[in-house]
Amino acid sequence: MSWAQIIQLWNTAWPAGLTMLALGTGFAIVLLIAYERLKVQVDLKTEQVHKALPNLDCGGCGFAGCMQYAQALLNSPSLLGRCAPGGPATAAEIARVLNLQISDSGPLQRPIVRCRAHSDDKTYYAKYQGIQSCTAANALPNAQACKFGCLEFGDCIRACRFDALHIVDGLATVDYEKCTGCSACTRACPRNLIQMLPFYYENMMVVACSSQETGRVTRSMCKVGCIGCGLCAKQSDIFLVEDNLARVNYEKYQPNEQTKVAMEKCPTGVIVFRGRTVPEPCQPVVKAAASK
Repeated sequence: MSWAQIIQLWNTAWPAGLTMLALGTGFAIVLLIAYERLKVQVDLKTEQVHKALPNLDCGGCGFAGCMQYAQALLNSPSLLGRCAPGGPATAAEIARVLNLQISDSGPLQRPIVRCRAHSDDKTYYAKYQGIQSCTAANALPNAQACKFGCLEFGDCIRACRFDALHIVDGLATVDYEKCTGCSACTRACPRNLIQMLPFYYENMMVVACSSQETGRVTRSMCKVGCIGCGLCAKQSDIFLVEDNLARVNYEKYQPNEQTKVAMEKCPTGVIVFRGRTVPEPCQPVVKAAASK
């Protein structure tokens, strides 16, 4: 291309370029004016509270996101302390911003999985080959024999933003070192196996089962399920049996010799500890085969 052609191209193109530049500048000015006129004014306190929050938008506080929670805090300071990922440090910073006095908010809430069955403990009618999702598998009656147990497809894992849940040998397992107590996993489980529990102690005693079948049926489906025998309730009054399932009354809960004996006498070993430094669970009692 010769210099004459380049100059001719320039003379042809620069008016169009100048027009585009003018239009772009005009639109930018219009958008800037519209932004300034139409923007939603955010209270300074709301911005300060929002800045103090971890901005994970996990929904554990009960609101859609951190900004919505910050706005609600200004209207109702009693909501302070709901941010589990932020913990006491975040609550203290928000209290400083809002000039509030913090009272004891009670023990930290952490999730427990009310199932103890690993893959070898479960009975399967067939191999599930559908969508690899607990919600999808739960819609089928025969994904596994026990309709109360962990489905092991990891919906809770995908819901957790802190890598605090893993499927270990067919069972959802909480990593309490990483868990912040945001409760996202509890909403993800279609069988409601994961529940939040106030951890009054570093390790909490749990009946790791949700089955309400009779003992005979539970035995046929799971090696470590609760059979509702009531041995635990005979050892300690913190246990009660309802709908073929033993439960712990945490209002009375205090680890002692009676609760230890109850755990040791449980024939299926379904009473376990959950927490950061848990001991090995008791093994289920295997009945000897009857001699012929």
